[in-house]
Amino acid sequence: MTRQRTLIHIVFAPALVGDDGRTLAVVHGIERALSGVRLEWELSEAGRPIALARRDGWLAEAAVRGEFPLLCNGDESYPVTVYGLRTSGRQSPGGQPLLDVHAKLPLDAVGIAAAAEMLEGVAEGARAFWGRVLPDGVASEVAKQFRHSMEQPHVPPRGLPALNLPKHLRSPEIPHYLGWLNYWSAATAQSLGFPDPARDADLLSRARRTAMGGWVVRLTETPLDLDNPAHLEALVRAYERFPEIGGRVTPG
Repeated sequence: MTRQRTLIHIVFAPALVGDDGRTLAVVHGIERALSGVRLEWELSEAGRPIALARRDGWLAEAAVRGEFPLLCNGDESYPVTVYGLRTSGRQSPGGQPLLDVHAKLPLDAVGIAAAAEMLEGVAEGARAFWGRVLPDGVASEVAKQFRHSMEQPHVPPRGLPALNLPKHLRSPEIPHYLGWLNYWSAATAQSLGFPDPARDADLLSRARRTAMGGWVVRLTETPLDLDNPAHLEALVRAYERFPEIGGRVTPG
């Protein structure tokens, strides 16, 4: 049986310090973007969906503990999931602990059409600094860009730039890397110098402003495919435009 490909959304937001409503706002953002989807199930240890009688209260109680447990839509033939992880300050830009929200849905026409709205809903529900969407196969390629030693040279594949690990970045507003779709909060966009009308006309043709003043920026019309030369060129060009991404330059 062919494995179902997925679109993976990840956003990076301030860590949970109690129930501030953000976890539920993330869930509502996904449900708005995906008509008919309700994230009202948890998973058993065996991986089977278990209906939640009081989802909202369950999420709130978990948030008080600093947790964002996995929720799903209960449909094993069309799985949609979301959960959050805490990244310690030792591993995060600027020493600030983060909430990393991960959402996954099938890579099909429905998922592609909903991806931008879903990214905005997840990111702004979490009050994220930045976020991205990537197909699962491309997401695994990103790991090869990270430089694990600051002393040793690192040459990633496909002519992509080497990126510094997140803990070496100066602030949480700086994206670790680029995605097919990118969410940049107002603070992140300002840090990157986006938009610059003179340099960003192409990106602006595929970008839109969000309700909270951030941006959703689409690099290519269809999901990023690094075997497509035009897609790879668009990705390399975007890295050249924003050298702050991945901590490749320090503002003078």
